[in-house]
Amino acid sequence: MGYFDAASAAPLHPVARQALLASLDEGWADPARLYREGRRARLLLDAAREAAAEAVGCRADELVFTPSGTRAVHSGVAGALAGRRRVGRHLIVSAVEHSSVLHAAEELERDGGTVTQVPVDRAGAVDAGAFAAALGDDTALACLQSANHEVGTEQPVTEVAEACRAAGVPLLVDAAQSLGWGKVQADWSLLTASAHKWGGPSGVGLLVVRKGVRFAPQGAADERESGRAPGFENLPAIVSAAASLRAVRAEAAQEAARLRELTERIRARVPGLVPDVEVVGDAVRRLPGIVTFSCLYVDGETLLHELDRAGFSVSSGSSCTSSTLTPSHVLKAMGVLTEGNVRVSLPPGTPAEDVERFLEVLPGAVAAVRERLGAPAAAESAPQTGADLVVDAIGRRCPIPVIELAKVIGDVPVGGTVRVLSDDEAARLDIPAWCEMRGQEYVGEEREERGTAYLVRRIT
Repeated sequence: MGYFDAASAAPLHPVARQALLASLDEGWADPARLYREGRRARLLLDAAREAAAEAVGCRADELVFTPSGTRAVHSGVAGALAGRRRVGRHLIVSAVEHSSVLHAAEELERDGGTVTQVPVDRAGAVDAGAFAAALGDDTALACLQSANHEVGTEQPVTEVAEACRAAGVPLLVDAAQSLGWGKVQADWSLLTASAHKWGGPSGVGLLVVRKGVRFAPQGAADERESGRAPGFENLPAIVSAAASLRAVRAEAAQEAARLRELTERIRARVPGLVPDVEVVGDAVRRLPGIVTFSCLYVDGETLLHELDRAGFSVSSGSSCTSSTLTPSHVLKAMGVLTEGNVRVSLPPGTPAEDVERFLEVLPGAVAAVRERLGAPAAAESAPQTGADLVVDAIGRRCPIPVIELAKVIGDVPVGGTVRVLSDDEAARLDIPAWCEMRGQEYVGEEREERGTAYLVRRIT
């Protein structure tokens, strides 16, 4: 099996397993107690905190362990906002933050605060100048991920941190995807991460609050973890998380170079192997192991099942794989194709042979899904028969509206238009993306009684 979904959860590192088993025997007692077993547990907890702090690049008393990365984000955002409530209730986030950050922003809005979402370019990166321009006198906190979880694009954290520092605004960095590869080299104020992203056990997050940052923990008071992560510490998991972080860092430079070569291979060869594919994310400033691409005329969920049957575990930001039938907020913010989306995220140790086998399997899997959906062939064209056409795709989900558009675009003369009627939100992204990929002109959209009409003018 080729497990290619490390961005969701990396396989447990061997060091993590060893540390977990050992600490189950040694670290079961309450580290707050003064008897022998408690002191032994406290030594393990202190050692884990020191190791994690060294890896992050902070003081040990600035770091606490939380029950998850999501909890770290929610506690960090809420505590920082509460600590600076006299300044204002304005929060700045990028449009491609992890859902945990965006949910925290929604909570602030429900409570009467304001949120600014800084847009990203087509590669998924924010503009540092635009981020700086969003800072105001009432800005209490800014949040920016170190690298994107869906497309791997690295963000300009250093430049944004400098702007935040100049404005006197603390910056929270979500380093969940990047911390296993190295420290966040920027003047940040708060940082969060999650152990299962680097090969540690699930259920362990990190929250770092720099000295001098105004922070007021929210919720009922608790004496553990400086009051910032209430509840009894899961000491075996914490020890395992810290040990695995140190282990993956020791291997990071060599493994990053190897995985970067493998993902470059995928980025370069997929467009030649599969017609009508868009590779998304920054080609240079990105994490080593992530590559994401989208295939026209493909149902994302069906494609994932095809690849699973072939022995490959991948993920997708396609709306077709979501219970809400809405496209990934990351792909939506980037303005790229969402249908048939595949994210390949290689865990450390992935053999090159697995990547080669994936490249062999992928064209057949995509072709099978397209044939099942009745998608047009790459060079398929029909005689020009009339003026404007209407495609009624109401009630039909991605990628059917785009498939129907592709089938009839050749039926109108150059300069003629096709109106695609759709009530699927993904069409708002995928039809313009199709036009850009196929050299046609996207004219715009018009509200209709039964949905939205998307207008496409034939250019070629």
